[in-house]
Amino acid sequence: MRPPHPPEPERADEVRRRFGDEARSERPDLVTLCLLVGAAADGTLDEAGMDAAQIELDRLAGLLPFAPGGPRAWAVALADVLGGRCGFHGLAADYQRLESSLLHEVLRRRRGLPILLSVVWMEVARRAGAPVYGVALPGHFVVGFGPAEDQVLADPFDGGRVLTGSDAELLVAGATGAPLDPSMLTPADPLDVVLRILNNIRAWAATRPERSDVALWAVELSLLLPSHPARLRHEHAQLLVQRGDFLRGAAELDAYAELVSDVDETAAERVRGQARAARARLN
Repeated sequence: MRPPHPPEPERADEVRRRFGDEARSERPDLVTLCLLVGAAADGTLDEAGMDAAQIELDRLAGLLPFAPGGPRAWAVALADVLGGRCGFHGLAADYQRLESSLLHEVLRRRRGLPILLSVVWMEVARRAGAPVYGVALPGHFVVGFGPAEDQVLADPFDGGRVLTGSDAELLVAGATGAPLDPSMLTPADPLDVVLRILNNIRAWAATRPERSDVALWAVELSLLLPSHPARLRHEHAQLLVQRGDFLRGAAELDAYAELVSDVDETAAERVRGQARAARARLN
C-alpha cells in the first residue's frame, strides 16, 4: 500500500488555518490537532472521516468498565480492552510507515508508533473518566495514570503492558544511555505531543527525498505551534529551495539569517550565502 498523499492546495490551506487556530486556542484539543495532521497528510480524510474517528474513540471508551478503581486498575482495564480485545499494539515495522503517525489510520489499522497509540489510550481513558496523561520518555512515549506519588505507567506499543520502575529505567537507558530522571515522568503538554508527532513525520520524510512534500507540510504545521525550535524556519527555507520555490526559499533564508545574526553572525552570513545561491538558480 502506498503512503497517503496530501490534499489539494485549497483543502491544505484550510487544514493549516484550522490547525493554527486550534493550536493557539485557550485549551488546544489533542484529538482535533492529530486529526488535522492526518488531513494534512491524507487528501482522502474529509470531515466525515474526522467525525468517524471521534465516534470510534467514543465507542472504545464505552467498552471500558465503569470506574474500575485506582490508577493500576485503570491501566489494567485499558490494556484488557484496547490491547487485548481490540488488538491495538505496535511492531518495529510500523516505524517505516507514515500511517503509523496518523490518528485516523492508527484507529483503522490498530497499529502505530508509541506516541499515536498513547494518544488513543489517553483519549479513550479520558472519555471514560480516568486520571490519564502522556509521559514523554526519551525515545519512547507511554501513558501515566494517577498522581505522581501513586503513578502507574503503561506502554501502549506493547499492548498496554503495565510497567514496573525498572521497566521505565530500561526504556530510558536504551534510548539515552542515561538513568531515569523524575522530571521525565511529568505529564506531557498536548502541544508538545503534537510537535513530537510532527518531528516523527519529518524524520520519516527525511529518509525519503521523493517525499519532500510530506516534510514541507509537517514543518509548516510545526511552525504554526506557539512554541517551536527556531531552526525549523531554516529547514522550511531549505525545503522550499529543494522543491524549486527559489524566491520564497531565499526570502525565508534571509529572514532566518536576521533572526540568528544577533547571536552568531558567522552562521547568519552562511545562511545569507545560501539565500544568494537560491536566487542564482533562477538565472
